[in-house]
Amino acid sequence: MSNKQYNVALVGATGAVGQKMLETLEKKNFPIKELKLLSSSRSAGKKINFKGEEYTVQETTPESFEGVQIALFSAGGSISKKFAHEAVKRGAVVIDNTSAFRMDEDVPLVVPEVNEEDIANHNGIIANPNCSTIQMVAALKPLQEKYGITRVIVSTYQAVSGAGNLAIDELKDQSQAFLNGEDMKAELLPVSGDKKHYPIAFNALPQIDVFQDNGYTYEEMKMINETKKIMHAPELHVAATCVRLPFFTSHAESVYVEVGDENIEVADIQAALANADGVILEDDPSNQVYPTPLSAAGKSEVFVGRVRKDLDNKNGFHFWVVSDNLLKGAAWNSVQIAESVIKNNWL
Repeated sequence: MSNKQYNVALVGATGAVGQKMLETLEKKNFPIKELKLLSSSRSAGKKINFKGEEYTVQETTPESFEGVQIALFSAGGSISKKFAHEAVKRGAVVIDNTSAFRMDEDVPLVVPEVNEEDIANHNGIIANPNCSTIQMVAALKPLQEKYGITRVIVSTYQAVSGAGNLAIDELKDQSQAFLNGEDMKAELLPVSGDKKHYPIAFNALPQIDVFQDNGYTYEEMKMINETKKIMHAPELHVAATCVRLPFFTSHAESVYVEVGDENIEVADIQAALANADGVILEDDPSNQVYPTPLSAAGKSEVFVGRVRKDLDNKNGFHFWVVSDNLLKGAAWNSVQIAESVIKNNWL
């Protein structure tokens, strides 16, 4: 990147992903000239440190984006719908980490290792995909390129941080209550706005987001539709089951994929993954080497292991994908998009 610096706004600065975005901007030494930290009126006035300097969080208004060149949004879909176009109107490129614009035809949905070139077609807004989609397509892309893919079936094992800071607190409180022999209070998960709530501590919840008329949850449909869009593969067969589990960070996924050539072996799949940008292969079953949510936490790559051939289908392979949902799944992918916008002069 050049020595040029940019005026950056971060909407949702006090949330779980917003905090990771700030950490990532600092760690990657993003070229910031001026930084605006924005939030709801509820969080306005909070103080946040960035690079040794104290910033006061301001309430988001249309005028907040005057003079801003890059606006990172991570404050919920309704906020993005309300303010993203206001930011674009004032000359900013918006990188949105919500589901508000992901399936809009004129909005690129981007994982830089997979479809960076789509950014060139933006009209002011670039969407960051769902966290569970990002790590899966990063692993699928090298296989699609080399062998072709016809079908994907994924089951996810997702961390509570995907539901925000309050879900982390709820898991802590419920775990303590359970260990103390007390009743667990469930007020948030699986979905805060849904009719029923279940404890997540020592449990598994096969519902992430609300159910759709077809019996799939919105999270599952996001994975299905986003995968097809990112990979430019509308004909790809994709099915997903998304499950919330009681750990804090990193989503794990069991992925079954069918490739276009039945002569492919495990070593071929491993080689394609090992050479893929942003992917690290950790796959040595004889020494119990495979990625876990704890081992992936705090790292920006996508980790893959347990590659094996299906026992009944010569074209079928299974593997295990793990990545930090707040980093590659959100903050780091957004910052990568911003870096790509600058590097390729796509502002």
